[in-house]
Amino acid sequence: MTNIDLLGRKAKTLIEALPYIQAFFGKTIVIKYGGAAMTEAGLKRQFAEDVVLMKYVGMHPVIVHGGGPQISGMMKRLGMEPKFIEGVRVTDPETMSIVEMVLAGTINKEIVTLINQMGGKGVGLTGKDGRLIKGRRLSGQEDTMSHVGEVASVDPEIINTLEEGRFIPVISPIGTDEKGNTYNINADLVASSLAKALSAEKLLILTDVAGILDQKKTLIPSVSKKTVEKLIQDGIVHGGMMPKIEAALSSVENGVHKAHIIDGRVPHALLLEIFTDQGVGTEITA
Repeated sequence: MTNIDLLGRKAKTLIEALPYIQAFFGKTIVIKYGGAAMTEAGLKRQFAEDVVLMKYVGMHPVIVHGGGPQISGMMKRLGMEPKFIEGVRVTDPETMSIVEMVLAGTINKEIVTLINQMGGKGVGLTGKDGRLIKGRRLSGQEDTMSHVGEVASVDPEIINTLEEGRFIPVISPIGTDEKGNTYNINADLVASSLAKALSAEKLLILTDVAGILDQKKTLIPSVSKKTVEKLIQDGIVHGGMMPKIEAALSSVENGVHKAHIIDGRVPHALLLEIFTDQGVGTEITA
């Protein structure tokens, strides 16, 4: 292939992106950031590049990140054994202090730093800032789970203000109630709640799988809410995918145009999903 051919392919890629840039200009895109994209150095850098490019072409990316493996790693270094009940972290007051330290401190600031290094203006937040996320204790939990929470409400004012100033919000999934109690909340559900409150164009959830697979383990590029519910009933979608599916369904049921479950292990997965015809995951529509 000649240099002219290579240049032609690059030009074709840019032209392919044009209608998407036009369609999503000025729109809010909420991104749940997790999995391998948060742990592998190359993928972390590419994620930051993608987010900054989105901002520069007129979109408003809002990032919500998890950090389960990092929390467990810190607990082990401190001589504590991570415990889970039905997949939910046992979060007593001592564990909650570590959760907050890792999420709001180490992870959040690393993401902000990478975005800033790529030329963006990242700002780190938790749900406590600006009364962003009002949380409440997850119902039916025992005392050892006293800091496991759910989203009670979202006040998006601080996000709207940051978007107007061309900042990129990076949010840790921590909420608080009127009494000042702090809660560790599932990041997928926080991202979904934010997408709804912000009337986002899209919710993108990064995972370590290709997307939603059918019974033959073949990727389903696009699927309706009704079909997803049938896949759940048939037991084809289950287990660790369920919080992500529930978050995606809840968002499209409440005004978000599309939700996407994409493979964060693919280099520049965000750009490929948003700016190309084929994409790298599954889009879910109402």
